Amino acid sequence: MIQPADLYRHPNTLAPDYSEFRVGERLLLTGHSHQAWPDRGFDGQVRAWRDAAEQVDLKWELAFGAAERVRKGYAALLDDAPEQIALGANTHEVLVRFLSGLPLRERPRIVTTDGEFHTLRRQLDRLAEEGIEIIKVSSTAPDRIPELLVEAIDDQTAAVFVSCVLYENARIVAGLGDVLSATQRVGAELVVDTYHALDVVPFSLAKEGLVGAYVVGGGYKYCQLGEGNAFLRFPADCAMRPVVTGWYSEFSALSEGSAQAVVYGAGPDRFAGATYDPTSHYRAAAVFDFFEERGLTPELLREVSQHQVALLAGAFDKLDLEPELMTRDRSASLEGTGGFLALETPYASDVWRSLLDRGVHTDYRGTTLRLGPAPYLSDHQLVMAMDALADVAFGLRD
Repeated sequence: MIQPADLYRHPNTLAPDYSEFRVGERLLLTGHSHQAWPDRGFDGQVRAWRDAAEQVDLKWELAFGAAERVRKGYAALLDDAPEQIALGANTHEVLVRFLSGLPLRERPRIVTTDGEFHTLRRQLDRLAEEGIEIIKVSSTAPDRIPELLVEAIDDQTAAVFVSCVLYENARIVAGLGDVLSATQRVGAELVVDTYHALDVVPFSLAKEGLVGAYVVGGGYKYCQLGEGNAFLRFPADCAMRPVVTGWYSEFSALSEGSAQAVVYGAGPDRFAGATYDPTSHYRAAAVFDFFEERGLTPELLREVSQHQVALLAGAFDKLDLEPELMTRDRSASLEGTGGFLALETPYASDVWRSLLDRGVHTDYRGTTLRLGPAPYLSDHQLVMAMDALADVAFGLRD
């Protein structure tokens, strides 16, 4: 069984499992934007092709088996049941289906924060142009987000959307169970975005008091599943009738309603779409198996991530840079931070480019440079990356 120390030493024990991405040869601090995929994912993609070639149209039984493995993988990360996990190609797809099922004529109000990912932010901004009231509370003080959301909820609210880890600065938002209680009192729904928590910040619906919430997320980042692997988790008593609905929902349609009403399938089929490319599910199923076999549990990955973020933060602090050049939010505790280190600098794009020229891959948004470690990187590699950052940062003084 892998121990944390195995992942700190050089070479990293996991690195050979990621040979296609050459993680042992490159400084990939893109963990928050695009983690490397283990070689087992490639094997899954090849299997998808071969199943199609061998089985032709009969491949779908095998494809649905891969999808079921993906549902089980997500359910395990949420401490939930796979029959309450609907899959989609991306979070926008599942969010649109969810939004289409809300009673927005009777309840034309949606509450969220100003720190949500662009997928939701853009869609809600467009709904606002059509007359839906969109209330955005401040995310500046993450500890106050639940309180501010509760204050904004009224009997005209259809739903509340909030992230459990903010994508811009990795701050963890705790206490969302209070928000669920507030939505339930007025008959609204709560949707929690777990994308930036899964497989880097352990998240249990039961422990968080969120069994009655909807949850969205995906595997493009910390889960290492690649594109095409998003999900919507729905409560066991969900009776929503999405307006945006595909014919796959009819596969297991129950005899509900009148003959004139559109019926919906059971479980995940309620939010089903139509014909899709199953290759992503083959890849994801293989990666979920790999994580399980290697003992890469959320708890282990959290311990490794905290070690790596602390190493990066400590190395950055030793640079003692002028705040106007580059700084970080030191008010956030390590325990209250997700899987990356956020550095604020008006030169973020220039620093990103200079680091890339030095072989260090990072990502940035606006004035935020994000250093995202991953379990396949050794401490030695992280130190090398920070040495490169020092070289770039000191150059800003010139």
